[in-house]
Amino acid sequence: MTTTDAILFDDAKGTLAPLTDLRPAHAVRTGALTTAERLTKAFNLNPIGMVVPAPLAELTKEHTALPVNTPPEEGDQEILMINGRCPLPIDAIEHLKLGEALIEQSTSDMIAMRLTASGVRALLTGGNPDLKTVELDDHALMSKPWHWRSFRDKCIEYDLSSFASTMPTLKDLPAGVIGIGSHTIAIHPDAIVLPTVVLDVQHGPVVIDENATIRPGAIITGPAYIGPGSTVLDQCLIKPNTAIGPVCKVAGEVGGTIFQGYANKAHAGHLGDSWIGEWCNLGADTTNSNLLNTYAEITARATPKDKIEKTGQTFLGVTMGDHTKTAIGTRIMTGAIVGTGTMHAASTPLSGTVDPFSWITDAGTKSFRLGKFVEVSLAVMQRRGIQQSQAYSRRLTILHETVTGQEAFSWPGKDVSHLGTNA
Repeated sequence: MTTTDAILFDDAKGTLAPLTDLRPAHAVRTGALTTAERLTKAFNLNPIGMVVPAPLAELTKEHTALPVNTPPEEGDQEILMINGRCPLPIDAIEHLKLGEALIEQSTSDMIAMRLTASGVRALLTGGNPDLKTVELDDHALMSKPWHWRSFRDKCIEYDLSSFASTMPTLKDLPAGVIGIGSHTIAIHPDAIVLPTVVLDVQHGPVVIDENATIRPGAIITGPAYIGPGSTVLDQCLIKPNTAIGPVCKVAGEVGGTIFQGYANKAHAGHLGDSWIGEWCNLGADTTNSNLLNTYAEITARATPKDKIEKTGQTFLGVTMGDHTKTAIGTRIMTGAIVGTGTMHAASTPLSGTVDPFSWITDAGTKSFRLGKFVEVSLAVMQRRGIQQSQAYSRRLTILHETVTGQEAFSWPGKDVSHLGTNA
């Protein structure tokens, strides 16, 4: 396959928070892989740049060596630009000709376009290059926080197929490990899978990545992915269409759930059809509902101020922003959307759409005080050996100030004068 120069762009359209509060759309884990990782593999891309919303530019630059929000030099070489809200590799993207743009018919939003470097430069500097549009009838772009669920199964299927074709083939399972079914079991040579683990691949593959650990008595039912450095704890039940990102700890019953990474669900409790952001910690016996008692289509609000909408889903759990914490015994209701930095420590269920940085107790809801939030976030990340960067701290601070209206105190890395306050 020919390598294609490409730029991934986040057009900031739709309402994807909390998924995109701390990352551009293409960095959201929409299956076993992030959207960027999947598209790069699928189209054999040579990424040469990224375009992201201004508030995320500094943070994005920390995670890539690629130019961010920098137009390419003038030239005739072809560049494929792909919207980071498009999780799946659509054939029509690959078939675009020079000067063509693929449009999602229902929204008129751009999915992808193929231009010369000069055309891309003109586009990114306020020009309007001449483009022939090609319309796509199918829903291709995420525009609501629950849309990860619409694409989940196909994304995981694609990702696991890709992993299975590149990881070493197992001649024998590790000692004492039980395999059931005929689909692929792929275990990285540096992963640890202990005796009495059951890998059920009757309905899809199981991929266990580098330095992952699967503790005794765990059952993993494919299709499922366990990411690098993650631990599936003793007697945990992982059900189909689950993708656990890097450095997570997972226990209890988990099904149809995507962990972005660096999150803990280390105790008993059910978690179904959910998306869990980074640095979340679910207290013991935190349990969510992912199905209404009436079996009806689940409704939700994209933000607390929006109207209730149909999600198109019968099974939908919680969409949980980064740095969210729940107390022991927390109940999470069907279709809940929890804003970044929320602390839920109430005996009442966590339900509806919750504002970012909410501090919820039986005494009521107030804003999570920034000083305390910063202290907790620093401690949580340091426990995993990660020093919070100034860019990350600034983004959290700006987001907090914008959401709560509270003016932050002065602290190292607080200077945000050059970044603006647009969250």
